[in-house]
Amino acid sequence: MDSIVCPNCKKIIQITQALKHGLEEKIKLAQSEKHKEELAKTKAQAEAETEKRLKEESQKELLKAKEENEKLEEKLLIEEKERKEFEKKVQDRAIKEASEKNRLDKLELEKKLKDTQEALDVAQRKAKQSSQQLQGEVLEIDLEEKLKISFPNDEFLPVPKGFEGADLIQKVMYKERVVGSILWETKRTNGWDKKWLVKLKNDSAKVSASEAIIVSQTLPAGITTFDRKDGIWITTYQHAINTCRYLRFLITSIASVKSSVSQTDEEWGKIRNYMMSDTFKHRMQAHFDSIKVLKDELDGEKRSTLLRWKRRESQIEKLDSNTINFYGELKDIVPNLPEIKENGSVQFKLED
Repeated sequence: MDSIVCPNCKKIIQITQALKHGLEEKIKLAQSEKHKEELAKTKAQAEAETEKRLKEESQKELLKAKEENEKLEEKLLIEEKERKEFEKKVQDRAIKEASEKNRLDKLELEKKLKDTQEALDVAQRKAKQSSQQLQGEVLEIDLEEKLKISFPNDEFLPVPKGFEGADLIQKVMYKERVVGSILWETKRTNGWDKKWLVKLKNDSAKVSASEAIIVSQTLPAGITTFDRKDGIWITTYQHAINTCRYLRFLITSIASVKSSVSQTDEEWGKIRNYMMSDTFKHRMQAHFDSIKVLKDELDGEKRSTLLRWKRRESQIEKLDSNTINFYGELKDIVPNLPEIKENGSVQFKLED
């Protein structure tokens, strides 16, 4: 038999099997209760932690929503402020426009005659401008036709959109290939504007033209027929075709030199410099002047010949008239007068 010592009186107590079993049951029960309490405590602790975590997350979400709501409210306030400012500007503008309209109406009544005269002046200027524009278009079309006739192998293209001023691109053909291009611009005004040179030079760079020409009714001071200024050729309509021949000769010559393996860059550079020099220009100028003299002489001979023909025609008509009158008088005297033929073709026949 087992025994235990009483913790109070210190006596030895004998434990029977039944008592031992009862004690074990109590201990198990106590341990089970303790285990339940621990489980309950752990569960409660886990629930508390979960609740705390959920509460923290909820607070974070609430805080985030609050911040977003504050931002939205701030944005709405800004938009409301901007809307009010816009409405105020619209109101102020409407008031100002209404005031301005009243002022202008008053001025219009006071200066009606002057405004009418100004409108008439504007209409006259527009009509003149329209006429000048039409004349310029006619000059452009006529020049293009003459260029196509003079250089039938070249290709002529319209200027791409966005190039105000330039009128035509001439693709120079040499041995069935394009060796360069010439950008044309026509001006038919009573004055010269140096800004044209800068504008056409920029346009020439955009289309990679070899040369650029301004054909103008009025030339700048110091130029009588053609010349090169600031990288742009300037000439009159009368000398446009000859200037083009000169530039084509320059472009094709350079292309020919470049294509020759026996020529160095330095050599063809010297050739181009010579062709661009004043010496070569003066030679070409003398050539153009000689052509002009011959043309003027030919025109003079044409006018002289036409005048001589006109005088002879008048004399012949006078002789014809006298002959007809004479034949008529004879016909009155001799009714059976035979018909007269002149050179077997002209026949005088008067009716009785």
